[in-house]
Amino acid sequence: MKDLLRRLIKSALQKGADEAEGYLRQTKNLTIEVKNQKVDTLESSITMGYCIRIIRDKRLGFSYSTDPEEIAVAVDRAIASSAFSEPDECNGLPQHAEVHEVRIFDERIALLRESDAAGYVMGLERAAFAQDSRIKKIRKALGSFSMTDTHIINSHDIDIHYTSTSCSAQMMAIAEEGPESQVGWDYEGNRFLDEVSFGAVGQNAARKAVNLLGAKKISPMKGLILLDSAVVTEFLDILSASLSSEAVQKKKSFFSDKKDEPVASRLINIIDSGLIDGRLGSRPVDAEGVPTKTKILVEQGVLRGLLYNTYTAKKDGRQSTGNAVRSGSGSLPSVGPTNIYIEPVIKDHTTDLRGLQKIIDKGLYVIETMGMHTANPISGDFSVGASGLWIERGEVRYPVKEVVISGNILDLFNNIILVGDDLKFYGNIGSPSLVIEGIDISG
Repeated sequence: MKDLLRRLIKSALQKGADEAEGYLRQTKNLTIEVKNQKVDTLESSITMGYCIRIIRDKRLGFSYSTDPEEIAVAVDRAIASSAFSEPDECNGLPQHAEVHEVRIFDERIALLRESDAAGYVMGLERAAFAQDSRIKKIRKALGSFSMTDTHIINSHDIDIHYTSTSCSAQMMAIAEEGPESQVGWDYEGNRFLDEVSFGAVGQNAARKAVNLLGAKKISPMKGLILLDSAVVTEFLDILSASLSSEAVQKKKSFFSDKKDEPVASRLINIIDSGLIDGRLGSRPVDAEGVPTKTKILVEQGVLRGLLYNTYTAKKDGRQSTGNAVRSGSGSLPSVGPTNIYIEPVIKDHTTDLRGLQKIIDKGLYVIETMGMHTANPISGDFSVGASGLWIERGEVRYPVKEVVISGNILDLFNNIILVGDDLKFYGNIGSPSLVIEGIDISG
């Protein structure tokens, strides 16, 4: 594969490119869904694609292919496309730099047999049914196992290859009691097989479904809510888009012109790191070959930095933060997080989930939201459906349904009054549970 990219770079330079970059990704993926302890769907695939990005007279050219025999064609297309782009002084490729190691490869996943993988996924169902007799159906019991080879070479001596693995489990269980039914969902993902507990995912999904049986409506109010870590990561996902320098430069971020200003509660830091062993967003370099790093984006509630790739960094006169991402081998680099997560400023002041509930005199523990995609990523305004548990005097009283919570994402993160000790990642986004005040709750 490296030879293919080297030939790609050499050909591009010979045909007039001032700078050239080759990116290749090959993925072996296995996805299994089970039903009634039998494999319902099994998808196994090997995909490969590569692309070339060239700079010629400060004009950008790009092309991609899945055919190793199309090197000359791909180069010609990239050179030709550069003639149709405008010159931009910020166009350019990164230089070689020292790369830090991070553990992201598990031989057990790489060598995993289909029958053994199916056994892990069947464990989701068994755990869910064993959790409670009211679990009557499984809507989804899914496991995914993959191995990816990534190669990045450019004309500035970047020559990178790394292999990564990943494994994930997700479950959607249905609890029934009389005519009523409720759904519960859970997920875990990691680079290492042993770090994903299929049994725990099944149990948690079942527990969430059962806990919602007998749900009632509530009267509108404004008060405290306890957001489950899974729900916080949905809000953090939207907020992370505004931490992109690309979004700020395009005035599509609610963090525009807020550098070194308070943007969240002083109780939290928001960190992005590509160097956490085992996390799904971890990798030694970003999608341009720039080393990943750990950086504090929000420190004690104050905005300290943004996420940059090479282009957006040059535009702001800064260095790339190693946050170039690609949706695939057929795409140009954009900006995105590696592993972005919330941590408490003072870890000794955190408490477990039970402790978070205890401080609530009257409020809602939100364990699921619906319609988060409708939140406005530019203004931060949201109004989403929610379900959860009603709390009075620190105790759960009954489940709640058909609730709407609304507000502004910046206000939500500013109004954090207590941070949990239960940090959990969903994909590459992580958070503990949070207690937040001043949220509108309507039935």
